[in-house]
Amino acid sequence: MNYGYVRVSSVTQKTDRQVEEMYKLGIEDKNIFIDKQSGKDFNRKSYRRLIRKLKEKDLLVIKSIDRLGRNYREIGEQRKVITQDIKADIFVIDMPILDTRDKPSNLWGRFVSDLVLQLLSFIAENERDTIRQRQAEGIKIAKEKGVKFGRPSLVITDEYYEVASLYKNKEITVKEATTRLGISRTAFYNFLRSIETKK
Repeated sequence: MNYGYVRVSSVTQKTDRQVEEMYKLGIEDKNIFIDKQSGKDFNRKSYRRLIRKLKEKDLLVIKSIDRLGRNYREIGEQRKVITQDIKADIFVIDMPILDTRDKPSNLWGRFVSDLVLQLLSFIAENERDTIRQRQAEGIKIAKEKGVKFGRPSLVITDEYYEVASLYKNKEITVKEATTRLGISRTAFYNFLRSIETKK
């Protein structure tokens, strides 16, 4: 049986391009497993379901190695689980050399395939680490320039105290209070607590 695995990093990203590649190889919808989350580890719902379904001589197709994951060590472990423990095969569309099919007697071919897989998974993790480092550096520079992160602090006006008084006297509901002030319930409750602590 042939299975396809598709992954994007967030729920807002589209899977169409990867799914279309699976269709071209004749893989049906029911055999395409999709995750919309980070590739930092393999604790993904659809991927775990896929691994439970894979059997000996099955084929797992992925568009590119970074769709499988971005953790070098864990990609190596998953490759071992798939090709050695389950005895299924892996085919990476964007890198045809990463095809473990029909090579039981071709030791050199399997060696090259494993070597390239390890190299690419290392590159994928390195890219992820580089992105994280750049983000950290960007945040540090922004903070040094006085940029503040997180939600802005509430600017408390007399209206806050008026609305709080109406709420405490049960003249308005929480929803009415938050609507009038244009803030969330959490922010309103935090304001109420701050009043109490000042007493």
